[in-house]
Amino acid sequence: MHLIDRARKAKKASREILSQKGETRTAALKNVRLALKASGSEIFEANKADVKRSARAGVSDALLARLKFDDAKLLRVCDGIKTLERRSDPIGRVLEKRELDRKLILSRVAGPIGVIGMIFESRPDALIQMATLCIRSGNAVILKGGSEALETNRILARIIAKASASQLPEGWIGLVETREDVGKMLTLNSLIDLLVPRGSSKFVANIMKNSSIPVLGHADGICHIYLDESASAAKAIPIVLDSKMQYQAVCNAAETLLIHQNSTEALLPLIKDALQAAGCEIRGCTRTRTIINAVRATDEDWDSEYLDAIISIKVVDDIEQAIEHIHVHGSGHTEAIVSEDTQAAEIFLARVDAANVFHNCSTRFSDGFVFGLGAEVGISTSKIHARGPVGVEGLLSYRWQLRGSGQIIADYSEGRKSFTHKNL
Repeated sequence: MHLIDRARKAKKASREILSQKGETRTAALKNVRLALKASGSEIFEANKADVKRSARAGVSDALLARLKFDDAKLLRVCDGIKTLERRSDPIGRVLEKRELDRKLILSRVAGPIGVIGMIFESRPDALIQMATLCIRSGNAVILKGGSEALETNRILARIIAKASASQLPEGWIGLVETREDVGKMLTLNSLIDLLVPRGSSKFVANIMKNSSIPVLGHADGICHIYLDESASAAKAIPIVLDSKMQYQAVCNAAETLLIHQNSTEALLPLIKDALQAAGCEIRGCTRTRTIINAVRATDEDWDSEYLDAIISIKVVDDIEQAIEHIHVHGSGHTEAIVSEDTQAAEIFLARVDAANVFHNCSTRFSDGFVFGLGAEVGISTSKIHARGPVGVEGLLSYRWQLRGSGQIIADYSEGRKSFTHKNL
C-alpha cells in the first residue's frame, strides 16, 4: 500500500475512534499485551537477525544496545501496557465547564490529536510504546523505524495490528519502511497531525527543518549531576554510577559531572575509582586533573552527548556557577543535584530550566514508565504542549463543545442579553 493511501486510512480510522468507548480500547490493549507475550520467541528470532545483520554492517555499539530486544525489554513493555490498561479513558474527559448564559453551557473536552507519524531509529520497543499509547489516547499512527530493526518492526507491527483488529478500525496502525517514505511523510500536513521523531539531535533537527507538520521531539540528552558541597559519598557515588553506567546509550544518561570546589578532595578520588572500575573513561577540567588522573577535557566535551562509557568532570566554585554551566551547555533534558542541604536543593529545583530536575536520585529516573505513564513516546525538551516524558497526556488535545437552546450572538453583541460566565 502506498504511503498516501495508508495515511488516508489512518485519518479515517482516527475519526472513527472518536466515538468508541474506552472499554473497547482497553480490550485492544489487553489483546496486544497477551499477543506479544505469546509471540516472544518469534520476536526474539527476528531481532537476533537484525542485530547480527547490523553488527556486520558496522553499526555502533550504542545503537546495537538500543536495537536489542530481549526478555527483559518484552517484560518491561508488557508491564507498561498493563499500566495503560488500568488508566481511565482520557477521551471525553471534561477539563472545564462554564455557563455562558442560562441553558448555554460550554465544555472543554479532552480528545486525541488524530494521526501521529512516528519516525524512530534502532529501538523496536519504541514501536510498541508508541502504538499502545496511541490506543489509549485514541490516535491512529504511522510508524517508520530504522532499517537496522526491519525484521523486528515488521513482526511487532503485524502482531499489534492482528491483536487489535476486532476492536479498532482498519488502518489505525501502519508501518512504512523506505527512506523515501520519510520524505513523503514530512509533506502530508493534511493527513498527519503530529510528527514524533526519536533519534539523535541531528536527526530530530532535520525533521523539524523539513516539515510544516508540528514536531514533538528533543535535542541532545546532555544531562548533568551537580555534587553540592554537602553531598555525601554514600549517595553521590551510587547516583553518579547509576546515572552514567547503568545504561550509557540512552538520552537520560549523565554526560557531565559538576562538583563543588569544597567537595573535590573528599569525593573525586572515590568517584574516580568507582567509575574506572566500571569501565568509564574520565575527562576532567584543569582543577579536576590536579586531584585525580584524567584525560584533559576540551571545550567540546561540555557540549557532548557521549552515549558511551565516558564522562566529563568540571569543578565549580558554587551552586551559581553550576547552574550557569548547565544553562550554557545543557540541553534542557534532565539535571540532578546531590546535596544534604535542603535549601540548596530547592534553589536548584526552582532555578534550573530543564524538563526534569531531580534531587538526590539518578538521572535515569527520567522515563515515562518510571513516572507511571505506562510508556513514553520520548522525552520532550520543548516548552510547548508537552515537556519531559511524553505519555498519554502528551498525545491529547481538546475540543470545545457548546450546548445551547436557540441562542444567537446578535442578542449579546446588541445588548439584549449578557453573558454570565459562571464556572460549573
